Amino acid sequence: MTHRRILLIIGGGIAAYKAIELVRLLRKAGHSVRCVLTRAGEQFVTPLTLAALSENKVYTYLFDLKDEVEMGHIQLSREADLVVVAPATADLLAKMAGGIADDLATTLLLATDKPVLAAPAMNVRMWLHPATQRNVATLRGDGVTVMEPDEGEMACGEYGPGRLPEPEAIKAAIEAALVQGTIVRPLGGQPDFAPSRHRPLYGRRILVTAGPTHEPIDPVRYIANRSSGKQGFAIAAAAAEAGAEVLLVAGPVPLPTPPGVVRVDVETAREMAAEVEAGLPVDAAIMVAAVADWRAADTSAQKIKKDGSGEVPPLALAENPDILASVAKSAKRPPLLVGFAAETNDVIAHAQAKLARKGCDLIVANDVSADPMGGETNRVHIVSKAGIDSWDRLPKEAVARKLMEKIADELNTRVPFADD
Repeated sequence: MTHRRILLIIGGGIAAYKAIELVRLLRKAGHSVRCVLTRAGEQFVTPLTLAALSENKVYTYLFDLKDEVEMGHIQLSREADLVVVAPATADLLAKMAGGIADDLATTLLLATDKPVLAAPAMNVRMWLHPATQRNVATLRGDGVTVMEPDEGEMACGEYGPGRLPEPEAIKAAIEAALVQGTIVRPLGGQPDFAPSRHRPLYGRRILVTAGPTHEPIDPVRYIANRSSGKQGFAIAAAAAEAGAEVLLVAGPVPLPTPPGVVRVDVETAREMAAEVEAGLPVDAAIMVAAVADWRAADTSAQKIKKDGSGEVPPLALAENPDILASVAKSAKRPPLLVGFAAETNDVIAHAQAKLARKGCDLIVANDVSADPMGGETNRVHIVSKAGIDSWDRLPKEAVARKLMEKIADELNTRVPFADD
């Protein structure tokens, strides 16, 4: 399966030692794991152990100024694909159900817009107590997945339900949820901006392209590039959060559809061009996709095989449609047209040339030799006729949100709404 980002919150209980094995299993499966350790959890496992196994910094305190400058508790809660609480103690479940945010773990849980899975661990009497059962029912009603605890002998000597599920079972629940989409996102699609008409892109229609295109050579091989689609999908998500009606035309990438976004999947450049044309008119088109410049002129119906002669079979290429330039020349050209440029050298110069050649309004340029395709961060330069605005390196989600602020400002200038 696709490797995903897990934020693991470790509560204070004797079962916390099992979190060490859970981290090991998740890392072995290729997932990225960031650990948040509560003060009570530190009594059972150490940050050093978790850092060594996760190969990531372990977060502990809410009011760590250095971490707030570098990451921020809000950003930390948004960068994961899934938030896992294991062990979820009775205290943590109660705070989650009541919306209490008095430490880093509970603040992250209240601030996140990502799905949450909790694996309970507590004394049998605590688990069966009406207060805990009410809290579990509340959380499930809010869309949080709360696993059933295992039944067995407790560390305290009692017997019954309340044991933390085994790490293998928690890992299986995590992967099943990520693959099958069985976890409900309790805050999925909830905007980070003000509601209704006060959201900066409310009433706007935005078209976003994302991912690579695959141009078939034969039934087995194709021409493509290394685009992961992450930046384009982050931009589509940010536009929806900002209130826009979003159409996402996506190349072949295994990414989930952002909440509130209409998605159309394509494979080739010609398919993408057709869907973009069909999606017009819009207020803004943000062309993030890394479209293949070339395709095979003649696609073989059968797999091309080596014949033992050592000669390379001929591969004639044909130029793909230039989607960005075509939209710029279209009678339905959007008021704001944004292109992307992934460069390996002379980034600014190439971006300025592309801006003039393509006829768009903005070029978002980045150096893929410094920020390889498929990574989690980007350092971009916004190139326009007015000049160049270079941004610091940011997570791709933060780049998307900042770009939406700029696009909202541009649209308010170019096509302002009439006053009510």
